[in-house]
Amino acid sequence: MRILGIDPGFERLGVAVLEKSSAQGGPASSRKERVIFSECFKTSLKLEFAERLKLIGEEVRKVIKKYKPEVLAIETLFLNTNQKTVMRVAEARGVVIYEAVQAGLRVFEASPPQIKIATTGYGRSDKKQINKMVKMLVNIDNSKTSDDELDAIAIALTAFTHLRF
Repeated sequence: MRILGIDPGFERLGVAVLEKSSAQGGPASSRKERVIFSECFKTSLKLEFAERLKLIGEEVRKVIKKYKPEVLAIETLFLNTNQKTVMRVAEARGVVIYEAVQAGLRVFEASPPQIKIATTGYGRSDKKQINKMVKMLVNIDNSKTSDDELDAIAIALTAFTHLRF
């Protein structure tokens, strides 16, 4: 089973593809999730917003085509005080969800507290705690330090804990 985890944004988009083996012969707990791809995809501030959305859609489509995930796991919006930013992130989420549905992926949405509980066991964990646990839960290169990229991995891990396959 492969899951595409997305930490939505329009300037920085966290992207991760995780795989969990369904191999027989051992207990389910021994089948650990594995990161097969992750990145922080960035769009330039110099581009028009519509062009940035187009680039996000193209990147997501490319990742789906290459890695063939069955599920999109994406974070729900956390409303902050900057409504303009929230609206733009919502539009970027829409592009990602559209591309996933077009490709036939099942969509799983998780709130920030759900992601924190799934990765750390505590719903009010901070970024530092989440990043530390993600690095403990999956084998990833220690050079991976982008919060967006690590958040995408955490979102995919959350989907693995919530979905029944």
